[in-house]
Amino acid sequence: MLPTETDILIIGSGNAGLCAAISAAQTSQTSNKNARILLIDKCPKQWAGGNSYFTAGAFRTVHNGLSDLLPLINNVDASTASRIDIPPYTNESFMGDMQRVTGGRTDPVLSKILVGDSNETVKWLKSVGVRFQLSFNRQAYEVGGRVKFWGGLALKTEDGGKGLVGDLWAAARELGVEVVFETAAKRLVTDVETGRVRVVAVSHCDRDGDANGRWVEREIRVGAVILAAGGFEANPRLRAQYLGPNWDMAFVRGTPYNTGECLEMALQDQHVSAQPRGNWSGCHCVAWDAHAAPDTGNREVSNEYTKSGYPLGIMVNGQGNRFIDEGFDMRNYTYAVVGRAILNQPGHVAFQIWDKRTSSWLREEEYRDEVVQRIEASSIEELAEKCFQSHGLGDPRRFIESIAEYNRAVYARQDDDRNNGTERKWDPSIKDGLSTQSTNSGLSISKSNWALPIDQSPFLAIKVCAGITFTFGGLSINPKTAGVISTAGTEVPGLYCAGEMVGGLFYDNYPGGSGLTSGAVFGRRAGRAAAGAVPYIGP
Repeated sequence: MLPTETDILIIGSGNAGLCAAISAAQTSQTSNKNARILLIDKCPKQWAGGNSYFTAGAFRTVHNGLSDLLPLINNVDASTASRIDIPPYTNESFMGDMQRVTGGRTDPVLSKILVGDSNETVKWLKSVGVRFQLSFNRQAYEVGGRVKFWGGLALKTEDGGKGLVGDLWAAARELGVEVVFETAAKRLVTDVETGRVRVVAVSHCDRDGDANGRWVEREIRVGAVILAAGGFEANPRLRAQYLGPNWDMAFVRGTPYNTGECLEMALQDQHVSAQPRGNWSGCHCVAWDAHAAPDTGNREVSNEYTKSGYPLGIMVNGQGNRFIDEGFDMRNYTYAVVGRAILNQPGHVAFQIWDKRTSSWLREEEYRDEVVQRIEASSIEELAEKCFQSHGLGDPRRFIESIAEYNRAVYARQDDDRNNGTERKWDPSIKDGLSTQSTNSGLSISKSNWALPIDQSPFLAIKVCAGITFTFGGLSINPKTAGVISTAGTEVPGLYCAGEMVGGLFYDNYPGGSGLTSGAVFGRRAGRAAAGAVPYIGP
C-alpha cells in the first residue's frame, strides 16, 4: 500500500538511498521525533539495490594500516595477518588521488568531506551490520611470501554488492523504514510562499490483486525528499546526448532502471530548478565481457563480467592494433576509463591477451570458464586464427605483428636494463618500471609497467566491450547537508541528494572504490540533515 504522506521520502533503493534512510531513522529516533520514513523505487522488488547490487563492494577509506582495519573485517586470522602488508592510506593520499585522476577538477569542498568522513563512515556502516572484508581477490598479490595490498584500496563488503545491499536492507527494516517498489517519481510540488518541497507526484503500479497491475498517478505529501535514484547510464538516448557519439552502443553493467528521470525532474522543474554540476560528458566505464547482455546487468553473474586483467597483458582492437598503455597506473586508477578507450575502437570491441607467465594471475571470478569465453591456443598464429574465425577479429596478420612488435620492444628494454646494470623484477603490486621503452627503441603506444613478453605457450585471449557503470553529471549540493542548490544559488528547502546524482566529485575518472564511499558519506549526511530539519508530519 502506498502511503499518502510521509515525513521523509527517499527515492532510490541503492547504497546511497539506504544509507540516507538508515541515517534519517537513527537521527529521528535519537531526537524522539519518530519520523515516518518511506523509500520508493520505480523498479520491481526483484531489482532492489540499484547499481550498488552489481558492484564488487569496494570502499575506499582513509586508514592507519592493518591495525585500523582489523576491527572492521571478518576474514583474517592471526596467522594471515602476520603476512599482510597494507601501508597507511592518509587524508593526503586520498585527496591526492582524487586530484590526480580527475585532473584537478574535483570540487575541493566535496572531496574534502568525502575523504575526511570516509573512515568514520565505514565504521558507522559496520555498526549497522555491514560485513567488511579485506579484498584479497581484487587488491592484493602474494609476492615473496607476503600478501601485498596496493592502490590505496583494501576494504570490500562480504559477497560484494549483493552482500552490501542485503545488509543495508536488514538495517533499514530493523529501523522501521517503509519501502514501496514500482513507484516512479514524476514531479516535485513546492510551497508557493516558502519554496519548500511539499508533495511528490508519483506513478505507482497498483496491483490490487491483478498480477499485471495498472499504473496510476498518486501524490505523497512530504516533509523532506532525498534524491538517490542514480544517473542516466541505462538510457541510450541520454548517453548519446550528454556523453557523445558511440555511447548509445555501450553495454549496461548494472540495473536497467537508472535512466535519468529523477535528474531531469530536478533540473527541469521550474519551481525547483536544480543547478547542474559535474562532468556531464564523463562516466565510469570498464572493460566488459563482449558476450554479456547489452542493455542490462545480470544479477547472478553481476560484477564478474568485468574484465580487469589488462595490466597483466596487452589489448588490441578489432583490427589487431594496440590502442592504450595498459600499465600507465595501478588498475584501480585506470579501470573506470578503459571502457571509453574500447568504445572508441572499430566495432567498439577489443581483445585482451596473455601468455603462460601471467594468465595464472588473472582473477578466477572474472576469467573462469563459467563466466567468459576463453580463446586458447598453443601459438600466436593459432590464437589469431581463432579470434578471426569465431570472434570477429578483422585482421589476424596485424594481430600477430602487434604482438611481435610488443615483444621486440620488451626484449630491447630488458637488454637496456642488463647493459645499465639495472635489475627490475616483475611485481604487480607496485609500478615496477618494466616497460617497452628503451634507449634506442620503443612503441608509439608504450606499456609503462608490467611489460613481460608474450611468448610462452599456452596463450589466452578474451573479447571485451565497453561496460558503463555510472555517469558523472549531477546536481549541485551543499556539501555539509547534501541539500540541493537551485540555479539561483540557494538551497531548495526540503530537497537533498546523494549517490550518483551528486555532481562535482568525479571528472573523466575516479579512484576505484570511492563511488560507494561517496554514496554512504553523503547519503548519511542527507538523512541526518533531512531528519533534523523536517517539519514533522507524524503517523
